[in-house]
Formats: sequence, structure tokens, C-alpha cells
Amino acid sequence: MLDGDAARVLAIYQAGMDGGNASFEHAAPDWAAFDAAKLPEHRLVAVDEAGTVLGWVAVSRVSARAVYAGVVEHSVYVDPAAQGSGVGRALLDALIASTEAAGIWTIQSGVFPENTASLALHHAAGFRTVGVRERVGRHASRGNRWRDVVFIERRSTHIS
Repeated sequence: MLDGDAARVLAIYQAGMDGGNASFEHAAPDWAAFDAAKLPEHRLVAVDEAGTVLGWVAVSRVSARAVYAGVVEHSVYVDPAAQGSGVGRALLDALIASTEAAGIWTIQSGVFPENTASLALHHAAGFRTVGVRERVGRHASRGNRWRDVVFIERRSTHIS
């Protein structure tokens, strides 16, 4: 993921948020804020033959504490027109390879339970459901209603 990908990355991010089941956020940040929040070595895009970004995956640290140095939280977003085409799986596979090579032992995330496609994708890629955080936050752009979040993680099979 490069600065030149910013417009497409943020547009895909916004499209996911507009769908209502991707994030508690309602507006994509500007590129500077996005760039500052994501680890540069684990930000990837999938592109088509013409070089158009179809999806992206990125991670953030979960904590600055040394004991959590190998734990990241990830996001994966696919352009609605490319969903179901294998882009999400390719991005997750590339992220897993990237994080494994860097010594990261846990990739985690929270997914709304209604986002069944994302949950199925993650489970197929080796993530497991750890639990459900009930009524963990209010979704302001969806009538300020309480939302549950399914907490998922993938533990490295190579790092012990």
C-alpha cells in the first residue's frame, strides 16, 4: 500500500462503513490519520490487471507494551464490486505471511455478527472465534443502537 493508493483505499473503507456492518466508525479518516495508525510493513492492497485497488488489509498495534509486541489488530476491506471473488482471502493470506515473517504471533479483530461473509472468510483463513463482546459499543450512524462484536483471532502456527 503506497500513498498513491490512498484515494481508492479510503473509498473502499468508506463503502464498507456505508454498508453498516463493517465498523463503528461512520467516516473514513484522512490519509494522514490512516497512515499514522497502520504499521507500514503490514499494509497491503490487491489490484486488478489495470492496477485498480480492489481491496486492502492493514494492521495496528494493540498496545505499546513490550509483552504485546507480537499482537496486532487487523482490518480487511474489499470493494463491493469485487466481493466474493477471492480478493479478501488473498489479502488475508498475504497478511498472514507478512506477519509470520515478522514474528507476530496473534492477529485479532472484532467483527459484527451480522457480517457473516467476513466471519466465514476469516474462519476459512484459520481465524477462530474467541467470544462475543455483547453490547460493546453504540453505533452512532445506525440509530445509536448497541452492537455486539465477535472477537476473532489467528495464532501463529510457527511462533511458539
